[in-house]
Amino acid sequence: MTQKNRYLYLIWKDPLTRQNFTIGKLGSGSKYFFEYAADIGKAEKNGWTKFEVFPEEKLYESDALFPVFASRLPDKKRRDIDKILEKYGLSTFDEFELLRKSEGRLPIDTYSFIDPIFPDDQTVQRDFYIMGVRHHALCEGKDCSLLPMINVEDELIFEKEPENEFDINAIKVQTSAGDILGYVPRYYNEAILERLKKSMTYSCKIIDINRSQGCSECIKVRLNMPRE
Repeated sequence: MTQKNRYLYLIWKDPLTRQNFTIGKLGSGSKYFFEYAADIGKAEKNGWTKFEVFPEEKLYESDALFPVFASRLPDKKRRDIDKILEKYGLSTFDEFELLRKSEGRLPIDTYSFIDPIFPDDQTVQRDFYIMGVRHHALCEGKDCSLLPMINVEDELIFEKEPENEFDINAIKVQTSAGDILGYVPRYYNEAILERLKKSMTYSCKIIDINRSQGCSECIKVRLNMPRE
């Protein structure tokens, strides 16, 4: 990741609809910065409220990582911090990189940080959960046994859906047999479509199926563009 690209998107997930909204942008360069993103209007209509420490829609800057986000990271003085860093492939404690790798998730939380796909990325590898499984797979959010026959390492197929009433950039994810599982997260759609328009190859493989995670996060995949 180049220095000019050191930023993350802050995602808020509506706890009722499970819809994701990109509500902010956190960056790191000579200083840390945070600003709200375009989805905050839609998020507010769904019950989200601005952070008390960021009451206005302006650019905030700080010499240190903002405490509201730093609190999402493990203390670097923890005895097991080396194991935690190893888990995320880090050799040193870098707050921003740890936030990027861990997504800054907390138990029973509605926020996460995601690593954007930048226009000048020559190669892309991103892990993400397929969205909308409960609405589009046969399980209907009630019976996991009704999910299409899928296994870890299965390769999935993207299908553009420009007629989608909610997002003209929607990308459907389905099995090789044509069973619909759900959709690519909206915050990756445009970047992926731009690459597909240029005939870039891709692979999207299932890396985890966790039926105990709930319908919104049960099928995790790894995207590679171009395909390996």
